[in-house]
Amino acid sequence: MKISQITFTRFVAAMAIVISHFNKELFLYKINYISDIFLRANVGVSYFFILSGFIMIVAYHKKTQINYLDYYRNRFARIYPLYVVGVLLLLVTRYSDFNFYKVFLYLFGIQSWIPGDALVLNFPGWSISVEFLFYLIFPLLYNYFYSKGNKSIWIIAVLIWVVTQFFSNLYVNSLMYKGPHTMSHEFGHYFPLWHINEFLVGNLAGLYFVKNFRERNYDVVITLIFIAILLSLIFIPLNFHNGLMAVLFIPLIYLISSNNGILTKVFSLKPLEYLGEISYAVYIIHIPVLYILRSVLWENFQVYEHNAVFWIYIPVLIIISGLFYQFIEKPLRDYLKKIKIR
Repeated sequence: MKISQITFTRFVAAMAIVISHFNKELFLYKINYISDIFLRANVGVSYFFILSGFIMIVAYHKKTQINYLDYYRNRFARIYPLYVVGVLLLLVTRYSDFNFYKVFLYLFGIQSWIPGDALVLNFPGWSISVEFLFYLIFPLLYNYFYSKGNKSIWIIAVLIWVVTQFFSNLYVNSLMYKGPHTMSHEFGHYFPLWHINEFLVGNLAGLYFVKNFRERNYDVVITLIFIAILLSLIFIPLNFHNGLMAVLFIPLIYLISSNNGILTKVFSLKPLEYLGEISYAVYIIHIPVLYILRSVLWENFQVYEHNAVFWIYIPVLIIISGLFYQFIEKPLRDYLKKIKIR
């Protein structure tokens, strides 16, 4: 089951994260309300996690069992090559950041398990630690719960989600939390166990979707949910980073996937679908590309004004991401998937 229209939404989330990581002197941060959205747009990572859980079920729901080694090989092939390219690019301009300890954490994808080291080297890579955990447990969940129709996982997943939301929001308002760029912040926002809930509820949404799939025109409802997401980021002072936005992301994903209206026709256009396909490259290389571009623009053209850099950066990032997708991500993914593990 291929859901072309959902692919483009990955690009939207990736670009929101890219902008959220750009210098806060950018013109978008000078506009009331718009600035509030992008200051919290890192919630796009939560969208990725929930969508990952959803897509895993859609991709595997016809299987009675998942072969562990084949699954791990395919997931490794999907995300690891560009993950490594991201850090190699970063070291082009930040070679002084190199040390064996950081490289060890990064290459093994364990940095987010260690508060204080979650953002080593290419810092968007913190999320790969979380994805590795998702991939580790999914075959087990599928083989012993999902494929057997074991309903207890629904109760477990909902309880984990509720407990995580209570903890996350109490924690950021407690004396233990010392604010951004501290170990306490990394523990509360990047520690992999706090994101299990997002993958699990994404799985549940996927199970519901494959069993109740029915195409309808949901254009109006999808638009209203998207507006509700934006308004929540502007006006609701809660911690959405660890899965709370699932209350809106899940219906958004479900309805887009079931939609046959104008939005689906637009989102399924080949250029937009392609942007969704390169969204992982956009996400994982956007920081090293920004560092390299800033250095080139300043040293060769004396361009350093943030807005000017931004308008050059976005098309350059998209072009480079497309090239990396075509000539690194896809070829290595296809090659690694052919390797037999027995």
